[in-house]
Amino acid sequence: MATKSESEMDDSTEKLLQDLREVVEDGEELLRAGASELTEKSSATRERLAAALEGAKETGRKLQQKTVEGARATDRVIRENPYQSLGIAFGVGLLIGVLINRK
Repeated sequence: MATKSESEMDDSTEKLLQDLREVVEDGEELLRAGASELTEKSSATRERLAAALEGAKETGRKLQQKTVEGARATDRVIRENPYQSLGIAFGVGLLIGVLINRK
């Protein structure tokens, strides 16, 4: 069960990172396309865009690292306490089921 959750988390994280990479690539392409028209105002805008792209790259790296660390920590806790984890999952599922059927 933990592997499936970890796999789903990895898939969603990978999708988010792929979207972030596409935004960065599009921004870099925009920077290259606008490099020929460097007025003072566009130069400042280009520098801000480049800084924003670097920030987005760094955020992506940090997000990926935190997600992997979180998945590993969750897996470790579940493996160390399998019966408690199963009991908690059962209790949460039961509570959600009761709340849904309550109307």
